[in-house]
Amino acid sequence: MANTSVQLEASWRELLGAQFEQPYMQQLSRYLRAEKARGARIFPPGKQMFSALNLTPVDKVKVVIIGQDPYHGPNQAHGLCFSVLPGTPVPPSLRNILKEIHSDLGVQQTISSDRGCLTSWAEQGVLLLNAVLSVEQSKAGSHQNKGWEQFTDAVVHELCQAREGLVFMLWGSYAQKKGSIVDAAKNCVLKAPHPSPLSAHRGFFGCKHFSKANAYLSAHNHKPIDWLAID
Repeated sequence: MANTSVQLEASWRELLGAQFEQPYMQQLSRYLRAEKARGARIFPPGKQMFSALNLTPVDKVKVVIIGQDPYHGPNQAHGLCFSVLPGTPVPPSLRNILKEIHSDLGVQQTISSDRGCLTSWAEQGVLLLNAVLSVEQSKAGSHQNKGWEQFTDAVVHELCQAREGLVFMLWGSYAQKKGSIVDAAKNCVLKAPHPSPLSAHRGFFGCKHFSKANAYLSAHNHKPIDWLAID
């Protein structure tokens, strides 16, 4: 995964380019190539692994949402955490996210069963960052501890060095640990349980993170996010 072979948006390349020369990223690159060579089907496709960064340049970031793994089913993962491609059935955690948005914003609207693409969020300034950027089909967590976590730690660190006044939505212990370096005095840090059906009722529902994020953005002279813009 040499720096020259990675298609990365210019502002992120400036912040993160050195990471691609580090031994851990070289090892990750060799691992991914070997997996493909043995016939493993890996999601998302290579060109979409860095979609979160490519769709949301450094100076456009307003909100950061941290996920864990890409979806491991066909036609789901496309490089944005929690998001699925248009026409794909909405997964349970994303359905709960949409339920909370509707409740938080007071929207009386049926959630579509196959509209869960969050590309519009990314284009508005929501960095939808998974901690691990690839996975083998039908094998959840299969690419954990291969190097991605170190890379995405660098993403969070470099972003916090370059920017402040951001909203971090940290759902669940994993995201909260990964976001522990965020300076809450310089940013808005919102914490809640994960939106998974196993934990959403423990405090994700009712957290009102979406209205809180927009209130913070408005107070800092930024345009709020249109959380209902979903394809």
